[in-house]
Amino acid sequence: MTLSIGLIAVVALIYMALLFAIAFYGDRRATPMPPKVRAWVYSLSLAVYCTSWTFFGAVGQSAEQLWSFLPIYLGPIIILLFAPWVLQKMVMISKQENITSIADFIAARYGKSQTLAVVVALVCLVGVLPYIALQLKGIVLGVNLLTGKGAGASGTSAQDTALIVSLVLALFTILFGTRNLDVTEHHRGMMLAIAFESLIKLLAFLAVGVFVTYGLYNGFSDVFSQAKASPELDSFFAQRVNWPAMMTQTGLAMIAIICLPRQFHVTVVENIEPKDLNLARWVFPAYLILAALFVVPIALAGQMMLPPGITPDSFVISLPLAEAHPALAMLAFIGGASAATGMVIVASVALSTMISNDMLLPWLLRRKNTERPFEAFRYWMLTARRVSIVLILLLAYVCYRLIGSNTSLATIGQVSFAAIGQLAPAMFGALVWKQANRQGVFAGLFLGALI
Repeated sequence: MTLSIGLIAVVALIYMALLFAIAFYGDRRATPMPPKVRAWVYSLSLAVYCTSWTFFGAVGQSAEQLWSFLPIYLGPIIILLFAPWVLQKMVMISKQENITSIADFIAARYGKSQTLAVVVALVCLVGVLPYIALQLKGIVLGVNLLTGKGAGASGTSAQDTALIVSLVLALFTILFGTRNLDVTEHHRGMMLAIAFESLIKLLAFLAVGVFVTYGLYNGFSDVFSQAKASPELDSFFAQRVNWPAMMTQTGLAMIAIICLPRQFHVTVVENIEPKDLNLARWVFPAYLILAALFVVPIALAGQMMLPPGITPDSFVISLPLAEAHPALAMLAFIGGASAATGMVIVASVALSTMISNDMLLPWLLRRKNTERPFEAFRYWMLTARRVSIVLILLLAYVCYRLIGSNTSLATIGQVSFAAIGQLAPAMFGALVWKQANRQGVFAGLFLGALI
């Protein structure tokens, strides 16, 4: 069963328009949100961490090795439950220093080094581009499945879809994140829209999970017993857990929740009241546990019920389509698109903020004709951000083209995590080690990036 490209485009555009209406309402709201509502919006916005990788790719990982998807969920849970002081200290320092990005944060802790801010911004850009390409790949995957082209379809139509998606996302990011210039870099409307998206993607994944586990089978035990009885999955259950890889990936996920530019942006820069973290440290881990709940049943059901050769990343949409439930497949697509767009919007805003504040602003201030009216200055900064967002999305499209159609979503995500992991020593040095110095940070970043 397939759907027309026109129907998919209409549904996607209606959903985008709804998101924009929510963001517009958030920006135009005359009074601040009540504290409880604000704390919940903040807590849900942290789920921008869950991208196409967690929506589609976690099932793909589980289909290759049953429990290999767990580290991406465990890392943030460990930090939030057992080391919340890390985030609390980051928020506290950022409030004192008026921090606007992770590049700004690291530079401020090492003597306000402008060169270091630029280097960190470049590391972030290089590390995040494959991650944005992953989101494009996730959306193209969904469109290909719904239109009956197959998950691995490439060629001109897939490339055209990816380019259109890139340009639409650039437009929406500009509308969401560069409407005005705020010295605190707070985007109330964007945060409200991201919180809404977080709910939609979780509900979509849970809907597919419940359908598979309780609609196609009689619960978790039935899925596992049938999988163990299946001759095709004999060797699958005999696999040993690769503990060194699991530990390394959990460590990378712990670093990612602190160092990913989008995560730093929503957790630290967008934080209005530090005590909102008290609710977030319980809500976000609960969210991740719910998001992980049905990964294994979907992965096992996909291997038992779908023909061999179907990409495991596609199981979340392929199973409802195979069982003639196009509405559920469309909901799964919207959930995956939500996961992708939320990440792209916040990551692009965070990167464009770094480019304008850490690269362009110092250059503007050094020029002799800085005695200009604020309106002209504001125009220059907003234009720079808008242009940089378009360039970031076009570079991500180039990255998508270079990656190819056969690379799994999890592989791309892990490469991006490893790249951003280069910032961890500088970040933890800034937080806990008074003797950490600028030369050491430069040396570490250079060697890490080289490797």
